[in-house]
Amino acid sequence: MVGLTLIQSARAKGAVCLDGTLPGYHLHRGYGSGANSWLIQLEGGGWCNNVRNCVYRKKTRRGSSWYMEKQIAFTGILSNKAQENPDFFNWNRVKLRYCDGASFTGDSENKAAGLQFRGQRIWLAAMDDLMSKGMRHAHQALLSGCSAGGLASILHCDEFRDFFPRTTRVKCLSDAGLFLDAVDVSGGHTLRNLYSGVVGLQGVQNNLPRICTNHLDPTSCFFPQNIIRQVRTPLFILNAAYDSWQIQSSLAPPSADPHGHWHDCRLNHAKCSASQIRFLQGFRNQVLKAVRGFSMSKQNGLFINSCFAHCQTERQDTWFADDSPVVGNKAIAIAVGDWYFDRSGIKIVDCPYPCDKTCHNLVFQRA
Repeated sequence: MVGLTLIQSARAKGAVCLDGTLPGYHLHRGYGSGANSWLIQLEGGGWCNNVRNCVYRKKTRRGSSWYMEKQIAFTGILSNKAQENPDFFNWNRVKLRYCDGASFTGDSENKAAGLQFRGQRIWLAAMDDLMSKGMRHAHQALLSGCSAGGLASILHCDEFRDFFPRTTRVKCLSDAGLFLDAVDVSGGHTLRNLYSGVVGLQGVQNNLPRICTNHLDPTSCFFPQNIIRQVRTPLFILNAAYDSWQIQSSLAPPSADPHGHWHDCRLNHAKCSASQIRFLQGFRNQVLKAVRGFSMSKQNGLFINSCFAHCQTERQDTWFADDSPVVGNKAIAIAVGDWYFDRSGIKIVDCPYPCDKTCHNLVFQRA
């Protein structure tokens, strides 16, 4: 179990959670050959896109350090055991807690509702604090994150690179962060509407990559498909072709499915009809189209498996275990390590569902 460190220097910088409490991270020190290597994992957990959502969120661990667990277990890519995490087990491993609701990119406030949208400041204050604790001497560094943290690792990738000298090996990994600007089952744009609220409410636009906002609207630049080709730093995209969060909350949310035709399929892929599977195969095609240009770059890595899953780096069973998902006999941990250390180029795309029998497909309780 790894304890929570609150960033005491953050308050003076206005780098606070939604409710004004101090942000924090969990740090487990590296040793031996990993003593000067740093892995930063950005926590995920959705977004808040209006005052009501954000006010609710500030009464949870995703909006206030007051409610955060004081200790958490480090598993998967954060594990300190070689047999569970062969390439990064003895690195300095950090989990930066997520308490702003805009993937560490907002900078504004709503005084009337007592809300602080300071994700960008939290990100900078955390990096500053970790630099003072030895990260400035890193020989190698990896910025990682899952879900909303996976989006954040894309948005902040080049900034992270710029914290280090050119001699430091710096790369980024996005796990389940490839959120698509896709049409939902009703023909609407559920996720675009959500993102538009996040970007507008939290003052995100000034912290989005200029190379994107110069020619697209800010909401479009919160979608990774419009940024990934411009990221200069080597980036690895790990995603399930049938991302279960996107199926549930973006493609077939209850708001787009008033008659409940998608209810059972949304919770368990085995309950999907042939026409629903065809719709999901169309989504997979959009995922592959979104990464086509990105994957042409030699420095980038790609692992798209045909699973109904979401976030595969932090769970031990999906990262590296005897029965982990594999594509072409390669587990996710090995693929990421091979790419990070330049042992081999990794551009892995699974055949479409239902061909992969190694998946750890997520099945949800009836809601």
